[in-house]
Amino acid sequence: MDTFPQFLLHNAKTRPESAALREKSRGIWQTLTWRALADEVRALAAGLSAAGVQRGDHVGLLGENRPRLFAAMAAVQWLGGVVVPLFADTTAAEIAGPIQSAKMGVVFAENQEQVDKLLAAMPLCPTIRHIIYDDDIGMRHYRQSYVQAYDALLAQGRDGMAQVAGKLDAELARGSSKDPAALFFTSGTTGPARGVVHAHGALIDRARVAATIDGLTEEDTSVAYLPPAWIAQHMMAYALPMVTGSCVCCPESSETMLNDMREMGPTVFLAPPRVLEALLTQVTIRINNTGGFKRSLYDHYMAVAQRVGPRTLAGESVDLSDSLAYSLGHVLIYGPLRDVLGMSRLRVAYAAGEATGPDLLLFYRAIGINLKQLYGSTETGLFVTAQSNGRVKAGAVGAVAPGVELAFGPDREVLVRSPGLFLGYHGDAEGTHRATNADGWFHTGDAGWLDEDGQLHIVDRVQDVGALSDGTLFAPKMLENKLKFSHYINEAVVFGNGRDRVCVFVDIDADAVGNWADKEGLSYTGFADLATLDEVYGLIGEVIASVNAALAEDPELAHAQVHRFLLLQKRLEPDDGELTRIRKVRRDVVSRRFASLVQALYDGSPVGHVDAEVRYVDGSVGTISSDIRIRDAKTFAAQTRQKAA
Repeated sequence: MDTFPQFLLHNAKTRPESAALREKSRGIWQTLTWRALADEVRALAAGLSAAGVQRGDHVGLLGENRPRLFAAMAAVQWLGGVVVPLFADTTAAEIAGPIQSAKMGVVFAENQEQVDKLLAAMPLCPTIRHIIYDDDIGMRHYRQSYVQAYDALLAQGRDGMAQVAGKLDAELARGSSKDPAALFFTSGTTGPARGVVHAHGALIDRARVAATIDGLTEEDTSVAYLPPAWIAQHMMAYALPMVTGSCVCCPESSETMLNDMREMGPTVFLAPPRVLEALLTQVTIRINNTGGFKRSLYDHYMAVAQRVGPRTLAGESVDLSDSLAYSLGHVLIYGPLRDVLGMSRLRVAYAAGEATGPDLLLFYRAIGINLKQLYGSTETGLFVTAQSNGRVKAGAVGAVAPGVELAFGPDREVLVRSPGLFLGYHGDAEGTHRATNADGWFHTGDAGWLDEDGQLHIVDRVQDVGALSDGTLFAPKMLENKLKFSHYINEAVVFGNGRDRVCVFVDIDADAVGNWADKEGLSYTGFADLATLDEVYGLIGEVIASVNAALAEDPELAHAQVHRFLLLQKRLEPDDGELTRIRKVRRDVVSRRFASLVQALYDGSPVGHVDAEVRYVDGSVGTISSDIRIRDAKTFAAQTRQKAA
């Protein structure tokens, strides 16, 4: 079994009636077995073959997670094609670049919205021959000959199966672990997005490693709700289920996600830190709204959880009183809380995409959720390190995963050599050569170090790590994570490299701050108005003061306390280019776009002025012009640690 379609047929033979995919549609869960999935994929491959898809062709996939998206992936790979998942929330202008780069002839689109984007991009994408849509709502009046329903293509494949059966068998047998399987476009956090080509063997190898480390089997259930274009979601919702024969569930929508999670009861869960932060914010808002005895009970048992939970999860011994208190907390608080989050059956949860703050990791582990930090990139197939049970350390991303080698270059850059490495950047041999040296080491661009237990610690991107003018380490991501643990802060962007002090932009969490403002009896008309209130500045000032107090206790970071801050009057958005499609901050874009505000933070001005371009929901572009107040933060004297006698 060298390719994913070969794994598909293996699963169809060994567990034909087991669930492969579940989808909630119109409030009802629909199940597709491995046998049914294999039959559908074979027919779809026949239809694609008739449409001219050949070995080496790139086929686009545009939409949210749906069973037919996974079927399309397997059908394309059956023929030796390369799947190219695209971000569903991209604009027509953004989508043209990847289509042009990969010279896609066929694109699968989820619904009318995605078809319209492709039609708008057609003048720039002459290679497109076929657009295959899934959801037919609103599609009855489309008359373009190259726009076809998924059901029609599937029917054509079934009708013509006899004529191409031999070819399908030959292509399946011809598949090799070295064949390109998928092309992922990077998030573009630090520069233009690049196409990363992965072979079947690389993705399968990393999926096998993940299954081995955490004992994942066909009995597991995962949930597919993140962008399919993100390699971490692809690994968890496609590669891993193919290798283990487990089931993947697709929620009905983002709005019903929590309810659907409770119904599907996943045992494996993947989330970027932003999702974990958002879930924690929802919990905190609900607890804050209860007040009185319930709030006191929650605070008491969460203190017990933070003291006892991680040790219990790690299998360490705890004294009887702590064990009893934690057991009672499980009945009263932790169990119901996990149930509300849809995590009552979880065996393992993974945080990936960027660094997870130690406080965030501790919260989830404290309430009994086996949350682990993954480290990897699109180029490395995700699993570079892994945190095995009993060896989860806050602040670290785990020990080296099986098959992986680590080294460190100048500036402590992490270098990786692994069976999961990419084949190269699509159409960019020079870029591939720069990223991977002659000995096969990939330059990650991340600065890190190994501790005495062999666990890797990631500091930040090499290009972002610096120092204040007095030599104090400046690692922006570490400071931002400390600030973002507050449920009142959605995003933070800190500045300070080469300067005499640290300053920060704060993007407030509208739900949490709005809920607080309502309880305080404050009136406001919208997000921008909320972010101008003196009381909100005071609230965020308290959060920053708390972080500064903690920094003051660390001799290495005491001088990295935040001195000045402002509250942005617009959210940082992917459509405005300030965030990537997986919601990572584009630090260089924010710095350029709000350069006047950065200058005001450092020249002592009480107010900064900004003119910023924004993109509205309807796609139109406008400019907002505003004066933004700047406030000083409370700082603390560095505390010296007494040496033990």
